[in-house]
Amino acid sequence: MSENRAPRRAVFPGSFDPYTRGHHDLVLRVGCLVDELIIAVGVNHAKNPVFTAEERQEMIRRATADLPHVRVEIMTTTLVEFCASHGSTLVVKGVRDGADMTNEATQAAINRDLGGVETLLVPTRPELSHISSSIVRELMRWGIDPSRYVPAEVAAFMRDNRSGIADGSR
Repeated sequence: MSENRAPRRAVFPGSFDPYTRGHHDLVLRVGCLVDELIIAVGVNHAKNPVFTAEERQEMIRRATADLPHVRVEIMTTTLVEFCASHGSTLVVKGVRDGADMTNEATQAAINRDLGGVETLLVPTRPELSHISSSIVRELMRWGIDPSRYVPAEVAAFMRDNRSGIADGSR
């Protein structure tokens, strides 16, 4: 790293309920472009996640354990506040299709206006564009093994902590 520039730190926010192969691909692709990537596990009180924020954080920590420049934090504030408190002015978001692009572009404009945070929108690789956390959760509810859609460490975590998930009670 050059002494003439500040370390580049980016924030990758999301609910990650659960963390998928698509998320992981984005971490691998963008992680090499920055000095530090903070994966911000969002807490949205309007949602009823399958996994707690702490479980999601642990899943991601296991999946990214071999990536020393990646850190996983729980985000209980707005994204702009989180970025400010972690010294980042760059947010990274994955986009799968035109609808994602439209939604994320609007959020990016608001984040830039409110907090000077820039957003890098990264297209999902076509072979992963059908993967989403909601699809993984739906498969889990039907008792179908979703391990092909999540990193191996996440699949193992979900198997070890699966009680109540497949039957929808969790």
